[in-house]
Amino acid sequence: MTHNILVVDDDPHIRDVICVALRKAGFAPVTAKDGAEALTRFTTERPSLIILDIGMPEIDGLEVCRRIRKSSDVPILFLSARDEEIDRILGLEIGGDDYVTKPFSPRELVARVNVRLRRSISQTTADSDSGRPLSHGDLIIDPPAHTARLRDASLTLTAIEFDILKTMVARPTLVFTRDQIMAAAYRANMQVSDRTIDSHIRNIRAKFAASGCDNAVETVHGVGFRLGRCELQE
Repeated sequence: MTHNILVVDDDPHIRDVICVALRKAGFAPVTAKDGAEALTRFTTERPSLIILDIGMPEIDGLEVCRRIRKSSDVPILFLSARDEEIDRILGLEIGGDDYVTKPFSPRELVARVNVRLRRSISQTTADSDSGRPLSHGDLIIDPPAHTARLRDASLTLTAIEFDILKTMVARPTLVFTRDQIMAAAYRANMQVSDRTIDSHIRNIRAKFAASGCDNAVETVHGVGFRLGRCELQE
């Protein structure tokens, strides 16, 4: 499983076209046929991004966006059958991140999804640099002090290991690809191999294990890595 993308449209053909394109790009689409189902799916699936049709009956896409924005900053890409400026402005003003007019190119749509996800990861990294302590399970990270602790036990991490862990703690439910980990840990656009990233993950796991935690980082086969529970063994 990779990034969950919630596809919301009352037209089954459009849902199918989008889902085929997303699967080819390595994403895991989930669908909703109306606004009510979209809100339920958002709660249960916790998607990385939402592709949201505006013109749906009863609860339209704009209202779905308003409700989601009360609790989440998940990227939202609007779809609309009308190319009217007022729709675009309103959609962006209430919290949408992008706007695509029907008919659309599935390849362009996937490209926009990739762009929005990369920006979301970049924002996550920026948020993790804001100076606030980050915590997950028994792990506490203090970015300004550049320290990491498991309850009372200090973790001795390299600068790259610290940046990898900090990025994961900022979005603990997200599955990070190796490319995303590289972007977070190697700020100077240095080119490294997948094996290098795997070595860093092994070292992080070993340091956690030495402190009594064997659930630091989970492997999601075929995709990348996700933060584990980070809980000490009792």
